[in-house]
Amino acid sequence: MAEISASMVKELRERTAAGMMECRKALVETNGDMDAAIKYLRERGISKAEGKAQRATKEGIIFSYIHFNGKLGVMLELNCESDFVARTDEFRQLAEELALQIAATSPLAISAEGIDPAIIEREKEIARNKAINEGKKPELIDKIVEGNIKKFCSEHSLLEQELVNEAKRTVKDLLTDAIAKTGENIQIARFVRYSLGGE
Repeated sequence: MAEISASMVKELRERTAAGMMECRKALVETNGDMDAAIKYLRERGISKAEGKAQRATKEGIIFSYIHFNGKLGVMLELNCESDFVARTDEFRQLAEELALQIAATSPLAISAEGIDPAIIEREKEIARNKAINEGKKPELIDKIVEGNIKKFCSEHSLLEQELVNEAKRTVKDLLTDAIAKTGENIQIARFVRYSLGGE
């Protein structure tokens, strides 16, 4: 078993903002593997976050972002449980990161369930016709369509999108980490993205 040094615990704490004892336990559980320990803590954060998901979020901020060229803007309502958390720099930074994500990726909805069913049906039809035109076996077409729709939803629903500034992490991961750090439920209530000429 690897020896867990104070510097390892300190590094993990700096990288995750988890408590010292939690960091030490994560390193012990993962035999000193830093990446595995981060994953361990994030998974614990997810379970903490899920426990908070039903709590009311009646506080928060309306955050606005205007791109430097003045041709693109985002307004976002980000909610939390207390005015104390809503006024922190960390909460504003989270709102800014979400607004930049929306500006860069132009999601259709917060979650896959929020995407207009007519758009989903249109995408299904396109995927089905494409598979037929490419000569795919009839028994595989439904699976191909399903895979295409799953990919479409992950690219166009904000929570499922990969972060533009951090590969292999999603917006949902970002929120989950914020919930674990603040100890409060945090929800994206709504957003609107404007671009000059409606592009």
